[in-house]
Amino acid sequence: MTAPGSDPTIDPEALRRRAEKALRTARDRTHTLTTCVDEPDLTAQHSPLMSPLVWDLAHIGNQEEQWLLRAVGGRDALRPEIDSIYDAFEHPRAERPTLPLLAPAEARGYVHEVRGRVLDILERIELRGAPLVDAGFAFGMIAQHEQQHDETMLITHQLRRGPAALTAPPPPDADGGAALPAEVLVPGGPFTMGTSAEPWALDNERPAHHRLVPAFHIDTTPVTNGAYERFIADGGYTERRWWTADGWAYIQEHGLAAPLFWRREGGQWLRRRFGVTEPVPPEEPVVHVSWYEADAYARWAGRRLPTEEEWEKAARHDPESGRSRRYPWGDEDPTPDHANLGQRHLRPAAAGSYPRGASPLGVRQLIGDVWEWTSSDFLPYPGFRAFPYREYSEVFFGPAHKVLRGGSFAVDEVACRGTFRNWDLPVRRQIFAGFRTARDAS
Repeated sequence: MTAPGSDPTIDPEALRRRAEKALRTARDRTHTLTTCVDEPDLTAQHSPLMSPLVWDLAHIGNQEEQWLLRAVGGRDALRPEIDSIYDAFEHPRAERPTLPLLAPAEARGYVHEVRGRVLDILERIELRGAPLVDAGFAFGMIAQHEQQHDETMLITHQLRRGPAALTAPPPPDADGGAALPAEVLVPGGPFTMGTSAEPWALDNERPAHHRLVPAFHIDTTPVTNGAYERFIADGGYTERRWWTADGWAYIQEHGLAAPLFWRREGGQWLRRRFGVTEPVPPEEPVVHVSWYEADAYARWAGRRLPTEEEWEKAARHDPESGRSRRYPWGDEDPTPDHANLGQRHLRPAAAGSYPRGASPLGVRQLIGDVWEWTSSDFLPYPGFRAFPYREYSEVFFGPAHKVLRGGSFAVDEVACRGTFRNWDLPVRRQIFAGFRTARDAS
């Protein structure tokens, strides 16, 4: 694997500062998520689907130690005896509370010590000469890893019962969202999918390759709560014909009748959001729905979920230049005017928001707000090479996992771009996932 870090024209000090900023941003967020509740909430398992918050905290430090202190810095192990405890593949989430976890104070001390030594390495090391350090890749990988666990911890906060522990201002109002067309035509033809140039892109995003995609229509915005309520009211959860066999069996077994955290009371739908119960806002993208629910809605609407390649073409392809952008709006990094990212707001913005973040064809909110289910299985690109370890992507390839794209309000910009691929089981509802629909142009 090669990265632009081997390019001698790239300023190594700029790379160093970028890596340091990404690491510090992630750590500030981790601190917020682990200091806003008392110790019993840190050590409790709030759902068998999730780890105790204190496990995530120490796991973040352990991964940083293994990759940046040991692999990159060549330093001796600080706490080799805990490597097994914080190995996500060795211990499933349901059993992690039974492990001899570091107590909150000890975990905080551990991650603090690791970070101090990492920043010392970052100041001294050459950011070129080997794939792991080219362009600061390993530092970017660890910043992304921490931000991904921050999103996981935010999911745990959503599952947690009790008073609100987190606050954030509401997102901006939609700018002309109501006047937008329902769908956008994406012309057929080739486009470049994936990347071979993004320095911190992970292995499953690589390499760049050409795809020929027939013309299709895609929703201008994600499907809203109001639209999803109409699906429910029309018997969406009681009509077998809208569901795959596995999806129908799943909702029957679990008695599902609405998105996770919704309940019907006094003639209206309410939702629980980070400890606050409130009416479901009809203008927001629906969130906390499984792939099965997204797929059933699309069938009910006479449409389908977009494929992963359709989603990426809608998000990145510029019909005028024929090139693929880093983001729908261009190549520049996201700003608060482009997308709802980074836990800046604890909810999706209304459908039609962020006009500055629109794609060249006018599709909005492809980045941020909600992860978007696609119809595609999680598979490798042609020429895929696992790097730097098989367990990041390769072990998940196959029909068991469905691809999600675009990120959510809980995703930091370092872990979200036009090529970024997420994946999960089709039953997952606790994640911040919604969807948009598509149809063939013919």
